[in-house]
Amino acid sequence: QVQLVESGGGMVQAGGSLRLSCAASIFTFSSYTMGWFRQAPEKERERVAVITWTGGTTSYADSVKGRFTISRDNSKNTVYLQMNNVKPEDTAVYYCAAAFASSGRYSDEYSLWGQGTQVTVSS
Repeated sequence: QVQLVESGGGMVQAGGSLRLSCAASIFTFSSYTMGWFRQAPEKERERVAVITWTGGTTSYADSVKGRFTISRDNSKNTVYLQMNNVKPEDTAVYYCAAAFASSGRYSDEYSLWGQGTQVTVSS
């Protein structure tokens, strides 16, 4: 069964750092664009960062540019989100998602989703 399992969430003070990981049980992981999304209470889901399957091109939401870094290790079937200088507004449930051979620009390209990991940033 194909699964995406996030880990690394928790509580952190503003200005601190966290690294989220997403382990994928996908045979052809390198053929998937991977994305990190987040959803805060009473807010719409937001695409945070994307790393493409072709060469690892990355893109970020304006709200996290310069603070978050997405990366992938195809040998470990894992995608990471390094979160630095976190802010209280980064508090949300973070989900990783996989889109087969896609640009990853649109949410409906993502066919696989993890269960999410909570990130809470205190001021």
